[in-house]
Amino acid sequence: MTATPPDTSTSSTADRGPLAPDVEGVLVVDKPLGVTSHDVVAKVRRIVGSKPGRRGKRKGPKVGHAGTLDPDASGVLVVCIGRATKLVPYLQASQKTYDARMRLGRTTDTLDNEGVETSRTDASHITEEMVCEALHAFVGDIEQIPPMVSAVKVDGERLYEKARRGEEVERKPRPVTIHDIVMADFDPGDQPSTSFLVTCTAGTYVRTLAADVGERLGVGAHLTGLRRLGSGRFSIEDATSLETLQVMAEEGTFGEAVMSMADAMADYPAVALDAEQAALVSNGRGIPATGHDGPVSILDPAGQLIAVMRDQGRLARPEVVFN
Repeated sequence: MTATPPDTSTSSTADRGPLAPDVEGVLVVDKPLGVTSHDVVAKVRRIVGSKPGRRGKRKGPKVGHAGTLDPDASGVLVVCIGRATKLVPYLQASQKTYDARMRLGRTTDTLDNEGVETSRTDASHITEEMVCEALHAFVGDIEQIPPMVSAVKVDGERLYEKARRGEEVERKPRPVTIHDIVMADFDPGDQPSTSFLVTCTAGTYVRTLAADVGERLGVGAHLTGLRRLGSGRFSIEDATSLETLQVMAEEGTFGEAVMSMADAMADYPAVALDAEQAALVSNGRGIPATGHDGPVSILDPAGQLIAVMRDQGRLARPEVVFN
């Protein structure tokens, strides 16, 4: 899966300063192939005027993403701007939906198209029914071993950094949940290919899923395409391309692509407060328990997100306060 990455340079933007300096909220980007998640964040930083300052501190609003998408994958990448970066732990925890394609009868050392071939097998006897059955065998709570080429840290270092040096280390299985798999098509042959839609928890490696399906069928497999269609409440229909975002920034309409923090947290229960209670929460005070399990969005009378709280006994206490 190779692609020529789009030009993400913004030298003209840097020359004339930030195009959208006062924007805050959540942006849903349609990340193209060949671009890293960090590249996307860097592009947005330039647009909103976030740049390195002294002693490691950045000038301008913070920018960060809520869940890495590999360079050889495209689709939904959630980017948080300003105070919305405090929402990253809540937004990246949501379930994901992917459109994936895999080829049977061939394995690689990276579990995808980018790696070196490690085995090749005649898989012409594999049928559509066999693949469908193998895919469905992974629906539910399963354990996955992260691939060596991944951002998981072992001994304080990313696995992909170790892989670049030719190292391979033991990785502990991680629990994930596959909520649903729907097979979309099947192309028979010596090395059959198939595409499928998968809905899963955050932290699921679809590359590993493809490899495990191939192993179950006894012929091996690797991932040949991956597009993230959804991340929590954010879908590909909500996403905007980098090229369009640049044009919007130059036209002064960049803010139209940015979602409010309250809307971004719509997957979580919300409690609206009156002005007096909102003032207490803004100062870090607790309120009577909300009756909800897990994080709760707290809104002021204007519907703005002012905190994320969690019940602790008779009180709900702030985890994050926006003031």
